[in-house]
Amino acid sequence: MKEGLKVGDWAVLEIVVTEDMFAQFGDELVHPAYSTASMVYHMEWVSRDLLLPYLGGQEESAGAAVKLKHIAPSALGTKVKMEAVVTSITEKQVITKVIAKNENGIIGEGEVKQAILPKNTMQSKLNEQLQLNK
Repeated sequence: MKEGLKVGDWAVLEIVVTEDMFAQFGDELVHPAYSTASMVYHMEWVSRDLLLPYLGGQEESAGAAVKLKHIAPSALGTKVKMEAVVTSITEKQVITKVIAKNENGIIGEGEVKQAILPKNTMQSKLNEQLQLNK
């Protein structure tokens, strides 16, 4: 990993809640509100944005774990801001704390762990899996 990333570095991702972010399973709408699955996606996204500039040419990253507490709903058209802060860095992983807020306050909080891998590790593992499934 390139030098420069440090504990305390932060990034922000702002989104507007759309219908495709609603809580649903298959075609069944559960609630017309920002889903936990969408929150996980956006927490991973903002955390990845922090890490990408520091990956070396022969490195890639992969989501390794997400801990999330979904605290409050967020309706259609609501602006959601994800704020990620680096809390831990090692040679093999970066951990961020992420807070999700809308106009009414905190709607979620969590932690994202990203593994740092040699480039093409994931593709190699996928290729192995495909060969085993033949």
